[in-house]
Amino acid sequence: MFSYLGLRRLPARYAAIVLPLVLSLIMTFVVSGISTARSAGLSPGFVATWMSAWGLSWLVAFPVLLAVMPVVRRIVGLIVETRPG
Repeated sequence: MFSYLGLRRLPARYAAIVLPLVLSLIMTFVVSGISTARSAGLSPGFVATWMSAWGLSWLVAFPVLLAVMPVVRRIVGLIVETRPG
């Protein structure tokens, strides 16, 4: 029940929260970085501007992902075959 970091792993019932949490953190980090670089350039204040944009975008993205994940799973279930073979 321990991960490679020596920390105890969360029970499987938390996957519905952890998946959108990790997904929203990574995606908003990348997208806000690209958007900030495109609009403000790689100026001396880039990192501070990026982190501000990232925080705001994550505050929006995480609850949105929690709300839309069930719908996305249903859509994927319609598109992707779930049975082996």
